[in-house]
Amino acid sequence: MSQPKRIGVLTPSSNTALEPLTSAMVAGVPGVTAHFSRFRVTEISMGDKSQNQFDERTILDAAKLLADANVDVICWSGTSASWLGFERDRALCARITEATGIPATTSVLALNELLAAQGARTLGLVSPYVEDVQQRIVANYAAQDIECVAERHLDLTVNFSFAEVDADTLRRMIREVAEQKPDAITVMCTNLHGAPLVDALERELGIPIYDSVATVVWKALKMTGVDTRQVKGWGGLFK
Repeated sequence: MSQPKRIGVLTPSSNTALEPLTSAMVAGVPGVTAHFSRFRVTEISMGDKSQNQFDERTILDAAKLLADANVDVICWSGTSASWLGFERDRALCARITEATGIPATTSVLALNELLAAQGARTLGLVSPYVEDVQQRIVANYAAQDIECVAERHLDLTVNFSFAEVDADTLRRMIREVAEQKPDAITVMCTNLHGAPLVDALERELGIPIYDSVATVVWKALKMTGVDTRQVKGWGGLFK
């Protein structure tokens, strides 16, 4: 019998979507379990109060609690680096590993790896965020030579409310950005229930869709030597 693999996941405190979605994704993979540690995140904006929620010290405290469970990898299942800057996640992963001895990754770094592997140059962006956050995301990808040719956002700031966005709204937003025929589409938020929609919408639209809950699960499995093809029904990235 192969050695069990434990995936540690850092979770925003007001998030109600990513834990059940992550657990569902790995449920069919023998020997793999997901374990969670929270830190306080309640709103998303470009204001100081929001940005201070992602103080590295707070996140490291949560990561150290996951280390107590002897997890094999620690994942930040959040998208803050998409607007605060990708270097934030690279530095965070280095600090987590320095503090715990455990390799680390994030939703955004995993997404960027997938886009690079695909050779994507255009992107459709779907999020619940406000305009100034959305435009920071667009600018950060432009700096990586990836053009957001279509975007839809919901102008929400309360993190808890993101999980209340219904499936029909998410389908509509994804279909609308797909009209511009981007190389890939991303659902940028780990408190949206986008992941269960991906498999059917990819077949319908013929465009890869990278949900930010799914991207970090994909990367965590790869980092622990688990065949991602064992995850079925959650989109083409696992294949």
